[in-house]
Amino acid sequence: MSTASKTAGRVGSKDEPSVRELVEQATHTYIAQLQFRYAKDDPAAVAELAQLRRGAGRRSHEIPELWGIDALEKLAELMPKGTSDSGNREDAEEAVFLASTLWALHQQSRRNQNTHVRGKDLGGAVRALMRLKKTESADEEESTLRKRLVRVGTAESFRSVAVRLREIVMLLRTVPESPPLDYARLAGQLYRWQDRSARAGVQREWGREFHLAASPPRTGKGKNPGAEKGDVIDPTLGADEEEGAYGGYAAGE
Repeated sequence: MSTASKTAGRVGSKDEPSVRELVEQATHTYIAQLQFRYAKDDPAAVAELAQLRRGAGRRSHEIPELWGIDALEKLAELMPKGTSDSGNREDAEEAVFLASTLWALHQQSRRNQNTHVRGKDLGGAVRALMRLKKTESADEEESTLRKRLVRVGTAESFRSVAVRLREIVMLLRTVPESPPLDYARLAGQLYRWQDRSARAGVQREWGREFHLAASPPRTGKGKNPGAEKGDVIDPTLGADEEEGAYGGYAAGE
């Protein structure tokens, strides 16, 4: 696919939403509805969540039982045939599928807490978990949690990103009040990550999210230390060897 078509990601005219926006819309609509039903202990929602968890860390269409999940159906409704090239559509499906299945893993057994909350970014969630585990200190660079985020930022394949995000979600689950995450925003970032020309921008967002969450929100127009050039997750850090489908975690753990 051409860089221009993927970067612009427009569905139709310039006044219509971008593919990224449709990815976020489909993801949010699907998760918000299922999250509400799950909180009400709807048997169908409980069963659907259990099924979705099987796909966390996997590629879309890799598990036949998850073909045609509602999240992808909603995306298909928003992206009618002929409005986008096949590459854009496939990348959009991968992003929606991964975000939805990661949310299902995060939400497991949490009837009284919404783990999908708009405005809660990935870097901020990792920072919040560090605070809960009291690992913020002068030797922060050696923090296992920070290293997990760096591994996401230095991943060289979408499968590696999927596996490493699954590892982070598993860590988010280790505390009673798990830090929530905006899975719609994450889906949009995952869609953009698949375009090499946009990948560095997504990595920079993850790095800035982490650093901006280090201090309370500031008012006014002063520069936040987290906005400096060095906030991008260092792409020169060596990527690990390709992990297995579940990154060392057993399914359903």
